[in-house]
Amino acid sequence: MKEIWRRAGVFCCALLPVAIVAACAASASPSLSVPSGFSLEAIASIGGARELVALPNGDLIAGTNGSNVYLVPNAESTPGTPRILLTLPDEEAAGVAYAAARSELFVGTVHHVWAVDYPPHDGKVQARRVADVRAGPVAPGTDGDVHDTTSLAFSNGLVYVSAGSSCNARMNGGSSPCVEVDPTRAAISIMEPSGANFRQRAKRLRNGIALAVNPQTGAVWVGGAGQDDLPFGHPYEFLDDLSTHAGDADYGWPVCEEYRHAYLPGTDCSHTVAPLVVTPAYSTIIGAAFYPIHPAGPYAFPARYRGGLFATAHGSWHRDRTGCYAAPPRVVFVAMEGDRPVKAVDWTNPATQWTDFVTGFQNGCLARVGRPTGVAVGVRGSLFVADDRTGTIYRIRPAHNR
Repeated sequence: MKEIWRRAGVFCCALLPVAIVAACAASASPSLSVPSGFSLEAIASIGGARELVALPNGDLIAGTNGSNVYLVPNAESTPGTPRILLTLPDEEAAGVAYAAARSELFVGTVHHVWAVDYPPHDGKVQARRVADVRAGPVAPGTDGDVHDTTSLAFSNGLVYVSAGSSCNARMNGGSSPCVEVDPTRAAISIMEPSGANFRQRAKRLRNGIALAVNPQTGAVWVGGAGQDDLPFGHPYEFLDDLSTHAGDADYGWPVCEEYRHAYLPGTDCSHTVAPLVVTPAYSTIIGAAFYPIHPAGPYAFPARYRGGLFATAHGSWHRDRTGCYAAPPRVVFVAMEGDRPVKAVDWTNPATQWTDFVTGFQNGCLARVGRPTGVAVGVRGSLFVADDRTGTIYRIRPAHNR
């Protein structure tokens, strides 16, 4: 049996600013389901909510698809009204990462990476521009950017910066693959927190939106969204441990996909990365987060989830042969042993390594009530999930610990 979220008594739109009440009203769907033994509740409404960061004090930070970054106070206890933490002079403030040891928040926008002392030393939140992305031209023979969010992670003293490609896979109207000339595009870069020593760490990823750090090992994982013009159902999308690959890891897009498969005749794919975890084509993995091995707090998940990886699939715009969306929005769970999935990849079936955790975002063929984006684990054990369709922030806990 699945437990269905009941809205009554969970969240009150009247407590929110007028500007986001409409988004709250749109979130009133009773269809979302979590596994038996868990409860799911809406705790906040933030228009266009994207990546999430859970702070050590129990607050929650949310990037957005606008220029604002929000703070949800006391997200692990009695959540307060979301408020704007900062407004940046650029769009798509979607990527957020927190360096607890440095008390420093990093935000990625379309063209820049920003650093913010948080909590602020003088009580005033101010952002410093520490790096630029997408400063160079788009791929020759293409019209312009098709991916404009910038995802971030912090691990082992370095900031990881992921920016998607400026094209899908091919030059306009032709069969020739597009090739990026800006080294920040279709790539993951690394830098020092000051922005110094900015350099490429992985290349040829069409759109590595999801970045996650394993708190046990410091390993940085990336989730990749695949191209659109291959035979239906391909390429599989993936999650992979970037930290295991030395130098400038090559993920092969747009000519090499999946298990070093060449989609352009004559291409040598032998040195490209074969990912550790795959999901069906068009899943569009937006967020990912590891659940701690030893969670603290009263809302710790059962042992079978500890050390595992949660990922949010935004869902497809692609239609299958019946006219339905080919991939529904969902939150999935991948059981892990350290930095290896419990089940190895089955290259004939991209559905073997993960299980559903939150479903019901899509009802039937085309009706959608939400699309999950960011995911984070709170300091007391709660799992937080953002939804940029309704602007809802959900909190998931073991039901007996609500």
